[in-house]
Amino acid sequence: MTPTGTAVADTFDEQIRALQDQVSAYQTQAGQLRAQANSLNAQVTALAVQKQAIEAQIATNELKKQQLNGQMEQTSDQIAVQKDGLAKTLRSMYVESDISPLEMIASSRSISDFIDRQEYRNRIRGSIRESLTRMKGLQAHLTTQRQQVDHVLSDQKAMRAQLDNQEDQKGQLLAETQGQEATYQQFIRSQNIEINDLRAQQRAANARFIVGAAGSGPACGGGYPGVYCDAAMDTIVDNWGMFNRECVSYTAWKVASTGRYVPYGLGNANMWPASARAAGIPVDHTPRPGDIAIWDIGTFGHAMYVESVNSDGTINISQYNAGFDGTFSTNRVSASGLQFIHF
Repeated sequence: MTPTGTAVADTFDEQIRALQDQVSAYQTQAGQLRAQANSLNAQVTALAVQKQAIEAQIATNELKKQQLNGQMEQTSDQIAVQKDGLAKTLRSMYVESDISPLEMIASSRSISDFIDRQEYRNRIRGSIRESLTRMKGLQAHLTTQRQQVDHVLSDQKAMRAQLDNQEDQKGQLLAETQGQEATYQQFIRSQNIEINDLRAQQRAANARFIVGAAGSGPACGGGYPGVYCDAAMDTIVDNWGMFNRECVSYTAWKVASTGRYVPYGLGNANMWPASARAAGIPVDHTPRPGDIAIWDIGTFGHAMYVESVNSDGTINISQYNAGFDGTFSTNRVSASGLQFIHF
């Protein structure tokens, strides 16, 4: 490979990081908008509850007003009847008043009868006047009650109109906020698609210089024991639970050959970082000689042994099965995008 090839591959990291920064900013904006939308939705719900309560109160007072109108109508009818009765009584009394006391006494059966008739007319007249006064008082009371109900209804309907206006405003703001959040979510999806596309291009570009020419060294190079390398690929399980002539078998042996501990059963190459961390072994993105470089590609990933580190951001590695043929090879590759396990 050439340094130019490495530089081209590294540009993908810059583009991906820039897109990831944009995605992070979009996610922050979307999160803020989502929180604002949730708050607005809660406010709209609260306004709806208030409106429901006001509507119930309006319905109650409308019914009360209807009942008061009915009572006022009945009272008016009763007043009219009382007035008519009083008028008749007064007319009767007026007719009788034209009769002289001697004539009234003469027409009476006795003095007692005359007195009784006088008292009766007085009682009737007083009763009608009392009833009329009571009815007028009731009518005035009902009128006051209706005015109070009208006033309350006016206030409640004004409150309902105000709540309607607030609900409309909050609803419009909620729709706008949800629309803005949807826009940011679309931005995020678009950026993620672009990131995935760049990663695919990066994998393709890296594959050209990480894999290199298959079998660029001897089939059993790198000091890998013949007991593993002389046998057919994937026919022997080594001391660390790996199949022979795989990248993970070579790297596990390579680390162990320098006197360092390698846990048994670390799994496929793409599982090594998590397994190493679980075993207390440091993992980061800074290479050091003797590290295991993990490239998370395909279904299983790829493991390489770091022979040395260069000043231009590349590393010199040794590896097995880079060309899927179970053979040894060496190469100079970019450290960008790789994880390094510090056994």
